[in-house]
This record gives sequence, C-alpha cells and structure tokens, in this order.
Amino acid sequence: MEYTAKQIAQIVNGTVEGDENTRVTRFAKIEHGRPGALSFFANPKYEKYVYTSKASVLLVNRDFDPKEPVSPVLVRVENAYTAVAELLNYVAHKKRKTGHHRSLRSRYFLTTKFGKDVYVGDFSYVGHRTTVGDRTLIYENVYIGDNCKIGCDCILYPGARIYPGMEIGDRVIIHANAVIGSDGFGNAPQPDGTWEKIEHLGNVIIGNDVEIGANTTIDRAQMESTIIGNGVKIDNLCQIAHNVQIGDNTVMAAQCGIAGSAIIGKNCIFGGQVGIAGHLRIADHTTIGAQGGVLGSIKKEGEVLMGSPVIPHMQYLRAYARFKASGAE
Repeated sequence: MEYTAKQIAQIVNGTVEGDENTRVTRFAKIEHGRPGALSFFANPKYEKYVYTSKASVLLVNRDFDPKEPVSPVLVRVENAYTAVAELLNYVAHKKRKTGHHRSLRSRYFLTTKFGKDVYVGDFSYVGHRTTVGDRTLIYENVYIGDNCKIGCDCILYPGARIYPGMEIGDRVIIHANAVIGSDGFGNAPQPDGTWEKIEHLGNVIIGNDVEIGANTTIDRAQMESTIIGNGVKIDNLCQIAHNVQIGDNTVMAAQCGIAGSAIIGKNCIFGGQVGIAGHLRIADHTTIGAQGGVLGSIKKEGEVLMGSPVIPHMQYLRAYARFKASGAE
C-alpha cells in the first residue's frame, strides 16, 4: 500500500492538518509508530503516545485538542476507530484478486456454472453441477465438490475444502484449511465392543455474511442439514458437529466445540474453548466466558455465564473469590 495523507482523508471523509502529500506504506499501533506508518488515536489512555509517536500520519477525532506538540500529520475524522476500520477494509479490498480469471491449472466442468467476474486460482477444483455466484474469489488449492451452491462475493482462501452438496450464501469468507461438510462423529456400539460407522447423508447450509476461521470444521448432518445462520462469525480451530443449528449473528472465539444436534440461539457470544454438550438449546443473547462448559440447556435469554459447568458470572466471581481465599490459607 502507498497513500498520501490527502488520499486517506478522501477515503475516510476527513480533513488534513499538516502536509497533505505525506506518504504512508503500512499500518502500525500508535505506540509502535515509525516513519512511513499510519496510526490512529481513539482511546484516551493512549494519549501519551500521540506526543512520542514517529508515525507519518495519525487518525484522530475531530474534537481532539493536543496538549503538546505532535509530530505526525493529523487526519481528523468523526470517529478515529471507525475510520481506521473503514480504511483497513478499503486497503484489504484493493489487495484482493478480482475480475474474471480461471486458471488453466484449475479443474472444472461443462456442468459447472460460474457467475460474472469469478476468480479461480491454480490447482483449485470446482465440481460437476456446482454453481458459483458473481464476483466470488476462489484462491489456489481450494476443493469444491459436486452439486454445491456458492453465493456471490464470497472468498475461499487457499486449502478450503467444501464437500459435495454444501450450500453457502452470499458474502461468506472461508479461511485457509477450513472443512465444510465432513462426516459427523457418528458410530453405533456393537455387541462385540466394536463401533459401526453411521453414514451421514445430509449437508451444511451456511447463510449470508458468515465468516469461518482457519482450520475450523463444520460437519454435515446425519440427515437434513447442519445450519449456520446469517452473520455468524466463527474463529479458528472450532468444531461444529452434525445437525447443529447456530442462530443469526452469533460469534464464537477459537477452539469452541459444539456437540451434535445442539441448537444455539441468535446473537450469542462464546469465548475461547467454550464447550456445548449435544442436544442442548442455548437461548438468544447468551454470553459464555472462556472455557465455559455447558451441560444443560440455557432457557433464559441474555444470561452471562462462566465456569465449567457454567453458572451466572456474578455467582462464579463470588465462588472464585472464596476458592482463592481458601487457597491462600
């Protein structure tokens, strides 16, 4: 990237205070600002760095009143935090591969249907009777099986694996080495102590505006569908088992595990390493702290829970205080 202060101001609807021709080539935290870097100041506790930063350009709120001399060129905006997010999105979009391109080293078929301006990178495979929507970007080494439906404006990063029969909505981002549609962990115990594999014939349906982290796996349903709602954000290294349903706009951090047939409500927030047992129901707007273990259904909306097994967070904090005091003795 290379932008002048003037160009940055135009992108984020800001005003320049200083040399508008000052150039930046990278982003940096305000405390790590160096010449050629763009930083931002939004949190008052970081104000001391405003006066020591060597960044070339600094995004600040319009009402910021410096108490000491400032070295960087200032770009004043309504909300510096929102502006830097907008700028990051702008730069990321510019860096993405776009436009009509199908590598000669990729593989697809006469029955494969591509929309307008689809990009297919080297050594990617798109199966028979699969449809890919407009402006979708399929990076190198992606596998998409037969009879899949991929929406518009999606991004499938290198190594993503989409099993046959999966359905993915619009504006979905699937990061490297994620697996969509692997068999669920279904095995029937036999009288002789062995296990008989149960075939999984369902699929996965992913809604619009979903993001799936790297190395996350979402299992296909045994029957019917595993369902990921609109706006769901799933971090890296998560496991979503067969027949799970996740409601719209729920987010979960890394290493969460959701066991089979659990139904997760809308707008839930799960910290890292949360585990949900199978066949449970989690109410809308539930928040579960990191490493929370859920062994029973949560019926009340809006609860904040912690611990393993989980209990209301204030009860957990009181209990933890007693644990800590007991240990100190």
